[in-house]
Amino acid sequence: MIVLDENLHDHRLIRAVSGWYPGQVASITTLRPHSVIRDDAVPTLLLQAVQPTFVTINAADFWRRIPPHNAYCIAVVALPKERVREIPGLLRRLFRLPEFKTRAARMGKILRVTSKRIEYYNASRDIRLIDWPD
Repeated sequence: MIVLDENLHDHRLIRAVSGWYPGQVASITTLRPHSVIRDDAVPTLLLQAVQPTFVTINAADFWRRIPPHNAYCIAVVALPKERVREIPGLLRRLFRLPEFKTRAARMGKILRVTSKRIEYYNASRDIRLIDWPD
């Protein structure tokens, strides 16, 4: 399951990811409808889903702030709001890499994805870097 942050709740974006991703794609608001979801509540909500990958552009509140958990993955896509249409392509490229190809491989990782590289950490909190292959 891919769960998009509420600031990415755009039906075009959901459709674009759903076009290639075989699992469910939803907004975080579907995990707790009719309420405001604060960033610090996101990890608890993710634990209610089965192996979700949460996607956000909110680096300030998630990158190096959220502890990793083996039950979810958080992918911070470092793009400004006006470039969110690039997210489906970046996610598709990301999910083709061996380190992130399967849900099981992604679990327990917090990622920061840019157009040039991927940084991530897991329980050890050591940051690992991967440059996009050509």
